[in-house]
Amino acid sequence: MCVSNVDTNKQLLESIGMKKEELIKIAFLRGFTSWETVQCSQELDELLNDYQRQVC
Repeated sequence: MCVSNVDTNKQLLESIGMKKEELIKIAFLRGFTSWETVQCSQELDELLNDYQRQVC
């Protein structure tokens, strides 16, 4: 079941944007295959999945 909440969607989009920036910084500092980069990428995936569930 999909329930769209404008405030929740806005917060998720902001979180996604910040996580993307963090991922880019970590990838350039630590390398694209570092543990920190992979972990951050997985966190971004979770946020994107949450957003997808919200907006269907």
